[in-house]
Parts: sequence; C-alpha cells; structure tokens
Amino acid sequence: MRHHRFAISAFAALIGLSSSAASAQSAELSPEGKAERKLELQRQLQALQQQIEALDQPSDSSASASSGAGSAAADPNAVQLDAVIVTGERIDVGSRLTGQTVSSVSREQFQNMPAVSIGDVLALTPGVTFLQGNGPRDVSISVRGSNARQTFGVRNIKVFEDGFPVTQPDGLARTDLTDPHAYQRIDVVHGPSSAVYGNYATGGAIDFHTRAGRDIQGIEGGADFGSDGYFNEYLTAGSGDERFEYSAFISNVRGDPDTEHTRYQTTTVNLLTSWQATSNDRLTFKLINNDLDADLSIRLSLAQYETNPFQKHCADQSAAAAGCASTSVFVNGFNGTRQSISPETGRLGRDDRRTIIGGRWEHAFDEQTDLRTQLVFDNRDISQPTGNTSFTGTYPSLNFSSDLVRRGEWRGRASTSTVGVFANYEDLNYAVYNLTPAGSATLGGQTQHGVGQHTNAGARLREELALAPQWTAVAGVAAEYTHLKASQDNYGYQADATPTITRLNADREFVNAAPEVALLFAPNAQWRLHARAAAAYGTPQVGNLFVKPDGAYGNNTQLKAQRNVGFDLGAEWNVAKQVSASLTGFYEFFRNELVTQSAPVTQSVPSPVSYTFNAPKSEHRGIEAALDWHFLPGDLPGAHLSLSYLLDDQVYKDYSERLSAGTGAAAVSASFDRDGNDIPGVIPNYLNARLIYDQPFGLFAGLGGFVEFSYRDGAVLDNANLLETQDVKLVNLNLHYAAPAGRGLLSRVSVYVAVQNLFDKTYVASASNVSDTLSTQTGEQNGTDVLRNSTGSIYAGAPRSVFGGLRVKF
Repeated sequence: MRHHRFAISAFAALIGLSSSAASAQSAELSPEGKAERKLELQRQLQALQQQIEALDQPSDSSASASSGAGSAAADPNAVQLDAVIVTGERIDVGSRLTGQTVSSVSREQFQNMPAVSIGDVLALTPGVTFLQGNGPRDVSISVRGSNARQTFGVRNIKVFEDGFPVTQPDGLARTDLTDPHAYQRIDVVHGPSSAVYGNYATGGAIDFHTRAGRDIQGIEGGADFGSDGYFNEYLTAGSGDERFEYSAFISNVRGDPDTEHTRYQTTTVNLLTSWQATSNDRLTFKLINNDLDADLSIRLSLAQYETNPFQKHCADQSAAAAGCASTSVFVNGFNGTRQSISPETGRLGRDDRRTIIGGRWEHAFDEQTDLRTQLVFDNRDISQPTGNTSFTGTYPSLNFSSDLVRRGEWRGRASTSTVGVFANYEDLNYAVYNLTPAGSATLGGQTQHGVGQHTNAGARLREELALAPQWTAVAGVAAEYTHLKASQDNYGYQADATPTITRLNADREFVNAAPEVALLFAPNAQWRLHARAAAAYGTPQVGNLFVKPDGAYGNNTQLKAQRNVGFDLGAEWNVAKQVSASLTGFYEFFRNELVTQSAPVTQSVPSPVSYTFNAPKSEHRGIEAALDWHFLPGDLPGAHLSLSYLLDDQVYKDYSERLSAGTGAAAVSASFDRDGNDIPGVIPNYLNARLIYDQPFGLFAGLGGFVEFSYRDGAVLDNANLLETQDVKLVNLNLHYAAPAGRGLLSRVSVYVAVQNLFDKTYVASASNVSDTLSTQTGEQNGTDVLRNSTGSIYAGAPRSVFGGLRVKF
C-alpha cells in the first residue's frame, strides 16, 4: 500500500479549525472592527428585509427540478456571480445559466446509499451516462454521450469542485478523487458550453459542491461496508458564520471486487475555507489530495467476457482457465521472443497521486459590480503498468481566471454584463517502459519519452437582458488560443539492448471561437421555456498526436480541433411540491469530431494503444426528460416516483474509413463508407427510475426506502456496426433510517442497507470501441466472428452486492 500519512495528518490539523473559529468570533473588536461589523449587520438586515418582501410577492421562478431551463447551475468560472456583499450566506459559485438546460442532484437523494463511485449518483440525472473506467472510482462520465467513445477519465465536459477547475488544461479530468460523501449538491450543465467554459466544453460542465461548514457545525463520522471486502471510513468536520467558514472531509476506501486482480485502496482529503476579510472582500481556499493504489485486470474481448467475465483462475498462465486475458511481453525486456503473462504476474495497476490547491478573491466594488479572480495549481503524478508497458509521468498545471460582472439597467431593463479573461498551462513529462516476465511490474527497455506544454488563453463576454417581465435574452461569445508543443522520442531495439531513437515533434496552434444565444420565457411560476443555439470546440491533446491508426507510436499530428453547434428547445413544469417535470430536445452538428478507439492486435503491432481520428461530419440528436411525481400527496405524502431518461442518436454523416492489413506483397487496403452508421460506444436509450417512500411524520418518521430500476441499451462497438453489447437491466433495493430532530441521541444517527444488482445479472459495465479489420486472404472486411475476439474492450459489472452504512454526528 502507498503512503497515506499526508492525508491523515492534514485532516488532523483541519479539525482544530473548529475551536479556533469559535474563539475568533469572541475576540474583542477594535473601534474600526466595530464600525465594520455594524455596517455588515446593517447590510444583513437590509438583505433579510428584501427577502421578507420577496416572500409577499408572486414568485417568477419555479422550484428546483432535476432538469430545466435556467435552474440552479454550476458556473465555476463565475460568468454569473451572486453579489459578494455580506449577507451571512455562504458564497456559492453556482448560479443561474439563463436559457440553458441544467440538472441538479441534491444530497438528500444519495446520502443513504452506497455510492461506491460518483456514477451511482449521477445516474439520477437526465442526460448523464457513465461507464466503468480504469480503477474503482474512475468513471467515464458523459453528458448527451459526450465521452462515450472513451472508457477512462472524463473528456468533452469541464469538471469543477466549488467553482475550482479539476479538469487540467489538456481536457482530462478523473473521478478517482471524487467521494460522493463529500458533496451537498452536483450541478450538470447540458450542451455546447465553450462560450462560458472554453476549450473542451463540447458536452457541457459539472460542478461538485461540497457541504457548507455552517450546515455541518461539528463532526460527522461514518462507515460503509459491503460485499467483496468493501469498506469506506470517512470523517467530515465543519463550522462557520458570516465571517469565517470551513468544511473538511477525509475518506479511506478499500475493496477487492469480484473480478480478479482489481483490489484497491484510495484516500481523499478535501478542504474548503472562506474568510470575509472585509465587507467587500472574500477569500476562499481549496485543497484536494487523492492517493490511489489499485490493481487492474485486462479488458476483454466479447468472446472472453462471455466465457469468463470475472477472470477466475487466470493468475497462472500455464494452467489458465478458458477465456483468460493476458499480455505479451519481451522475455529480455527489449526485443525478440515474447511470453504471455497474467495481470497478477505483471502486477498491472495504477499508483497515482493528484493534488489540487486553489485560491479565489471576490471583491464587490459596489452593490452592482463584482470581481472574481482565482488561481489553481493542479498536479497529477502517475505510475501505470496497465498492459505490456508501464506509463509514468508528472503533469503540473496552473489555471487562472478573472471575471467582472455588472448588474444594472439598460434603457430601463434589467441587465447583467460579464467580461472575463482566462489562461492555463500544463507541463507534460512522461516515459514508457516495456514490462518483463519477472513480475511485480519489473521494467525493461524504455520505449518512449515525451516532454511538452499545453497552453490555453482567451476571453469571454456575456450579456443577459430582460426584454420584458417574462422574457430574458442571452448572448455571449468566447475566443481562445491553444498551443500544443511537444516532442516524443521512440526507442527501437534490434539485436541487442542498444536503442535506435526516433524523435517526433509537434507544434500546433489553434484559434477557436464559440458564440451563444438563448431566449427564456417564464409566463408564470409553474412554467419555464427556453430556446438556445450555441457552439463549442475541443482541440486534440498532445497524446493524440503521437499514435497512428495501427496503434503504434508515430506521427498523427494532422489532427484538427472538433467543433459543434447545438440547438435546444426545453420546458420545465413545476406544481408546488407535487410534480416537477422537464423535457429538452437537442440537435448538435459536429465537424471533425475526435473519436478514439482501440487498434487491432497484429503481428507487426502486438500491443497497440488506442488512437484518435477526426470524423469529418457527424450529428447528435435526442431527448432528455426528468420527472419527480408525488402521486398521492394527501394519502401518502412521502411517496414519489423519480425518473430520468435519455434518448441519444449519434451518427456519422460524412466519414470514409480506410482499413489496411498485411505487409509487402500480401498487403491489402480498402475504403468503407460509414455514412449513416451509429457512432460506436454511444448508449441510445438510458432510463433510471426510483419508486421512493420516506415517512414524513409520526413514530416512524425518518424511515424510508426505494426500489430502483436502471435500463440501458446495448451499444455498437465498431464503425461498421457489426459488434454490439447486450442491453442491461438492473434492480437495486434500499432501506434507510434517519431519526428527525428531537429524539435525543438517536437523532444523531442514520443507517442504511442496500442490495445492488438484486437479480445477480452479468452485464457489460464498460466497453472500449474496437477497430474493424481486413482479411489478408480475401481483402474483405472481417465479420462479427473475428471482431468478437478483439481484446482490450470489456469490463464486467459487479454481481449482486450487499452494503450497509452508519453515520453519526458529534
């Protein structure tokens, strides 16, 4: 196991903040301090009076729904800021993105469930799908199928925590550091969003909001435990008032899932503090640190999955069971004879650390003008022997943004104007080594070494204007410059261990712009309708530029930036606390969409890596829907039905794929028209439904449970649409109890029990896209029988699992 002392000692220091915060509140104020405090209290009183008056007026905004136009949204870069003037409330970087579909998941929906990964929580959100990544909490998250073509990490959407970016400048975010127990709310922004979030926001954005210290007011400890040795012990501490607030979280998670060689341990520390330095200035500090030590199995072919989905009896290759996956390594670590080894022998896995430190300064020039400036340092250290090679690297980055927001009137109409600048930089340093049969991830000869820089810089403008009491118009634009500069040395070995080094250089510049226009119509408190047209863009990453279509390292520097233009029509309907429903239709046109897939194993490239190509034209269209219905509010007020649904149809419109096979005189090549074919990896239909009951009053108040049904279509896995996974139907059960206030010590305790995958279905939890191939004998495209044996694709999902949890507040 790796060291976790940093996390434990850091959190121990944070607990002491509670007592120091209390003492600071009682400190004697100077005359200047008393005057400042008086002004602060006057502003609080004025704010409270405004809230009281607002309650006496008809509301123009509906209750928060799981999805809808202009609902509470993640705005991490502060394009829409709430006033920074002190009101005694926690400053929340989330605000309204008027005219755009935004969905939210609150803590009440997931606090009493296992939430082994963040995917379990985001399944409650319409339009969001997920796949198991490379590790226990590594989840490939998609909004409208944005990341469906990649089975690790998060790309094509921007990810934030409390407004601080956790997507690095190269567009990659990973959810290893994301423990659902830490969060109060999760906001998902749907659709092209580069006008707000810049590069890589072709699918939208997600902002995770940690719990406010003033809501915690003490210490909470908890533990989840369950099948396959799963155990998550976590601790939360927090306190605060209008001047100083902090919340701190630590968790240590470990388990040994049913698939062989997937044992793991991961520790996360998450801290957020804020200090109202003056009546007009607030300072916020953010720290996240995650250590991961995980074993990794090898992704399977469809044939291997059907034979041995959980890779039982595969550790000893000399006596391996049918369907076992293996990797082929050089016996001497450099060249010549190869030997197949199991993941256990190779000690395949991940040994990673992620550290994020951020600071934000918010300044109110007056009651109408706010400035928010933040700087984030983000470092990712990785050591990943995941196949027949081991990838090591360090990726430090800096991310700066500053936004000025002015609220006022223009010709008598309410107006909010925003201007912002941003820049980020990432340093790339990595090396790749052969593994040897010696085991324990023993390194052989070096195969690649790369260095480089990824830089983004740009500016954004946004205007919101109330055209009439019920109509609001939005217009915005962002422009951004991106520079990728890198070199990669490729090492080749002939008769001995002396390498022949070939250097590849990449120096690419991109200039992109993304406009946005939207119109919001809110005729009354129950209805909100919006129409929106917006563009977005995403440049390649350095790693994409150095892998050829055959999966070998080489020159792929001709890749272009992908761009999309999307059109949305959405409606949200809320009736008191009885019905909350939303429906959004979307149609997005892509140019040069970046698609990633696994290359086939060949004699010349026995260990290919995934490669990326541009599809000239493609289209994404579909529907997002959500419903929360209290169907018997009088007789069963605690009963309700919650649904989220996504229809996602993604097709190639202008793409011809050239396939080649063989060498020399036996070489064959042919081109195939993929127009109209489904884009592989995309789940066409996804449904999550919960039937919930929580007793609201009486002796059994706080007792509740739900039955959950999850359905997802099978997805095609290749460009020819010959190979497809089966659909998935899962049922989960949950029973929980959290006593209401007023029941003594019992009110400090909450418990749950849950059964996941009740009917013990074997299913595909993750499948990488595979390449179509040619027959060297006939020159024709190989059929399904050949593709079924394409390795490097599938992970099986967890079988029936039972969990329990206990949480205590001190």
